[in-house]
This record gives sequence, structure tokens and C-alpha cells, in this order.
Amino acid sequence: MDLEIQELVLTIVKPLTSKPEAVRIVVFDGDEFTEFHLHVAEQDMGRIIGKQGRIIQAIRTLVYSVPVEGKKIRLLVDK
Repeated sequence: MDLEIQELVLTIVKPLTSKPEAVRIVVFDGDEFTEFHLHVAEQDMGRIIGKQGRIIQAIRTLVYSVPVEGKKIRLLVDK
């Protein structure tokens, strides 16, 4: 399931960036949450977050709609 969510995020995010080769996801699997840390180039942070966070919120809405048994999902953006 984690791999499917990673592929979903990468499919959405890579076309939005100027350096798609710099996009990577690190997964941290905890007891209650599975955290996906999205790393992008510093110059692409604004493109991913969007005005007033609208783009990242839309991405999170799509990711959070994927059904996962027993755990919650978090999507975080890092440099």
C-alpha cells in the first residue's frame, strides 16, 4: 500500500516541479501513522505548496482519500 501512495504522490508532484529528478519520498512507519516526507528542490517549494497552501492541501486530500487499514497517513513537505 505504501508503494501505491508513493507512486500517486510522485505522479502528481513531478509535473509541478522544475527539477523532477530532485523529488523523492521518505517513509516513516509509526504505530499510529505512516508519514510520507516529500523532498523537493528548494526552488520548487512554492510550486508544491501553492498560494495559501492550496496545492499541497489538494494533494493531501487525494492521498488521505486512499483507504488504509489501521493507520492514518501524513504527508509532509521538506527541502
